[in-house]
Amino acid sequence: MSDTDTAAPTAERVVLSYPSALSDWGRDQVESDRYRGYFRRTLGRVSVGEIREEFVDVGCCGDSLDVPFRIEQVDGGERVGSETEIELVERDESMEGGWLVQSAAGPDPI
Repeated sequence: MSDTDTAAPTAERVVLSYPSALSDWGRDQVESDRYRGYFRRTLGRVSVGEIREEFVDVGCCGDSLDVPFRIEQVDGGERVGSETEIELVERDESMEGGWLVQSAAGPDPI
């Protein structure tokens, strides 16, 4: 984070949406407290409408799924900080691809 990022006012609350097509496993991952903590540490400056692709691990399989999160609402400042409340909601949208290891969305065999 640059000096200008840390000088920006901190948001009180940020609402992020994810596609409704996300699997139950994916929902369990992104709605966890640890994932909200990840967002607090990594989002930095945010603006409504912005889309951030973030990974969700698949556990023992050693690969990931990229999930497009959209910034739906920002209350207060423009920077996410350690005290920012992170709210997650669904948006009616499908997802491209799938688990790279366990689905047809993975790479073609050589």
